[in-house]
Amino acid sequence: MIVSAVGDLPESLATQARKIQEQAWPPAPGDAISGPDPGLEPVFMVLLDEDHDVVATLFVLRKRITRAGRGWYAGELSAVATRADLRGQGLGHELVVGAREEMASMGLDLGIFTCDRPLREFHQRAGWEELPGTVLVGGTPQEPFASDQSMKRASKTIHSDLRWAV
Repeated sequence: MIVSAVGDLPESLATQARKIQEQAWPPAPGDAISGPDPGLEPVFMVLLDEDHDVVATLFVLRKRITRAGRGWYAGELSAVATRADLRGQGLGHELVVGAREEMASMGLDLGIFTCDRPLREFHQRAGWEELPGTVLVGGTPQEPFASDQSMKRASKTIHSDLRWAV
């Protein structure tokens, strides 16, 4: 079962989701995984097993974008993670497909995200299509990054040169 929440998840689910994210992106000693910027209108999504335990998690972040006098309402798939001991069983796929469907019902003009090259087929199977040659700029005004550059996330270097759209 997929549970989604605008704002915060119930604390028991949020705690489980944070543990899964920490498995995927271990924080530096003394640091903690922080949630998304509330200004990005986050929608928290988790996949629960039959015992109502979180097995996969992600965020959909939403923002109005204006360029050359034209505006779009964009949603970004973010922080997709499956519990380490359950990877390879289709659970992340189920959640990403569910997120794509939910994003389609949100009135978004565009759905986007970046991923590292090994995840390309995973996202294609979930219904996303690649936008070759597109570069997304994310981060913050103080620390921007382009999707065609290597990023540091925890202790891993991820080359996220793939752009996607619904």
